[in-house]
Amino acid sequence: MSGPTDSLSQLIDRPLQPLRPEWIVPERVEALRAARAFPDPDAYWEWVAGQQRWSTPWRTVRSGDLEDFRYFEGGRINVADNCVDRWAEDPATRDRAAVVWKGEPGDVRTVTYAELADEVSRLAAGLLALGVARGDVVGIYMPNLVEAFTAIHACNRIGAIYTVLFSGFGEEAVASRLQAARASVVIVADASYRRGRRIPLLETLRAARKRAPSVRATVVVDRTGDAAALDAGEHAWADVLERGAAGTPAVPLDPNDPSFLIFTSGTESKPKGVVHSVGGFLLGTWANAHWQAGYEPGDVYWVAADVGWLTFPIQAVVGGLACGMTIACFEGALDTPTPARFYTICARHGVTKVLAAPTLARMLRKFGDDLAAAHPLPGLKLITMQGEPLDADTFEWTSSTFDVPVVNAYGQTETGSTWTYPVYGVEPLKAGSVGTPVPGHTFEIVDDEGRPVPTGVKGNLVLTAPFPTLARTVWDDHDRYLATYFSRFPGRYATHDEAVLDDDGQLWVLGRADDVINVAAHRMSTMEIEAVVTAHPAVVEAAVVGVPHDTKGTIPIAFVTLRGDVDAASARDEIGRHVVAEMGGYARLDAVHVTAAMPKTRTGKIMRRLLRDLVVHGRPTGDTSAMEDPAALDVVAAAVRS
Repeated sequence: MSGPTDSLSQLIDRPLQPLRPEWIVPERVEALRAARAFPDPDAYWEWVAGQQRWSTPWRTVRSGDLEDFRYFEGGRINVADNCVDRWAEDPATRDRAAVVWKGEPGDVRTVTYAELADEVSRLAAGLLALGVARGDVVGIYMPNLVEAFTAIHACNRIGAIYTVLFSGFGEEAVASRLQAARASVVIVADASYRRGRRIPLLETLRAARKRAPSVRATVVVDRTGDAAALDAGEHAWADVLERGAAGTPAVPLDPNDPSFLIFTSGTESKPKGVVHSVGGFLLGTWANAHWQAGYEPGDVYWVAADVGWLTFPIQAVVGGLACGMTIACFEGALDTPTPARFYTICARHGVTKVLAAPTLARMLRKFGDDLAAAHPLPGLKLITMQGEPLDADTFEWTSSTFDVPVVNAYGQTETGSTWTYPVYGVEPLKAGSVGTPVPGHTFEIVDDEGRPVPTGVKGNLVLTAPFPTLARTVWDDHDRYLATYFSRFPGRYATHDEAVLDDDGQLWVLGRADDVINVAAHRMSTMEIEAVVTAHPAVVEAAVVGVPHDTKGTIPIAFVTLRGDVDAASARDEIGRHVVAEMGGYARLDAVHVTAAMPKTRTGKIMRRLLRDLVVHGRPTGDTSAMEDPAALDVVAAAVRS
């Protein structure tokens, strides 16, 4: 692996920024010091386990290695009991808001822990009456609704395995995932609201069920108030709750049992169902939410993500509720009906902490400083971001505009949580880095032969010890799990990301190792080039991909969205010169395509492989089911042709 470019060197050589005194939370300083003092990760995870409620004590903390590990054998625990029941049973917290929900049309609902516990228990009993047994798979095909929280914890309560289907999925994506999961029941909203439109989820599910014979029943949430007559095998949500009115107790479960499946999309035709465990996911997400955001009295924590993105279960449905937090949940698009939507939600619901993808901050920056100034948010204490690289300019704009610390975190679907970031209220910040690993996690950066590289040298990021939230397998294909994550560097988990460690001990994740391109024998990350492009003052948003070239092997292509007052032709030239000046001629962009839209997932992540497809093949060749707005591809295609 090569050393960092001049541009990256300039970033990592910046000094650490100590937290301002008003941002420091003294009790968290002491708590983190104690957590880092544990002699090894297992001792730390034993402490985390002690923060939860167990029905049966465990015998051993951990057995096995990275490829085949188990935690807290002999113990029995229930996720719903820890996330809902124990807060509902405590007189001090039973009336605390668990979820503060807002629909895109403006409807609002607040549910206390006591109310959520009652609804979870009734739905769990109703699912049992429908024949759902422990180990059965339940599909949850819903937008961000309170009912999504209820459905997930009803499954947790009875030991059913749930899988959340992104509410933007079409018929093919829904059918393929239900087939792969062998789902027996699906819980669906009749429709969802998005950008002023009604998305017919029940209609899509009915079409998909024709290819999913394992589905024997559907539970329908009447989101719109005018759900159509139900077909055979379909049951109204209200009727299922009524059938389960007596409730049912939480089932004690082995912490290593499968809890849920999350399907990753990509170029493969067969969806890959990553499996997370009952106790592992609970413990790891409790710790994740505790360190990354932390409960403080009066907090309202807005996880501005879709329930179909694993971040939402991590930080909201499981981790957030396990910490006893109040979670804000919003159904719609954050620029609808006006660009002020983000600000008005924060003000209306007293939001104190926000988690989002960096795309949200870039969108707010695009809307302008005047809009931010017109909507001050004095109660805001934290913005934390994850899901894709956070460039330094966006970090600095966000921190200065909102006058809050910005915590940049890194994790993956397979890791089940973010595992490296500056702990909120404690640790210093460095624009662009993802801080240092939180307790319980260890890593290395290695070259292609698996040898550790020195500080300041890029390499492959690997994990060197197990931790509870790490995925246990791929559903129905354990060989695929072993081959994907452990074959390249035996004994270590391959993240397939490239990273570098700086002299301050700060970790920089540079993007997928398969996004490292070789231009005339020069290896570079497209994310490094992208950071330079994004730093240009004319650019609002950018994506850089590598495409094949007969002579150079691979060449970088940039897609950019510009400020409204910028001339596209001159900006193209300026951006090209800017990259050469910052990184050298070997990083020269072969083309700069100006586009008003980018293909994105609903959580705001740019689908760069689709951009590459448009240049190389003229059309997408992989899975497009996670894309929010298919029309964006037409916009980009037109830009490529121009």
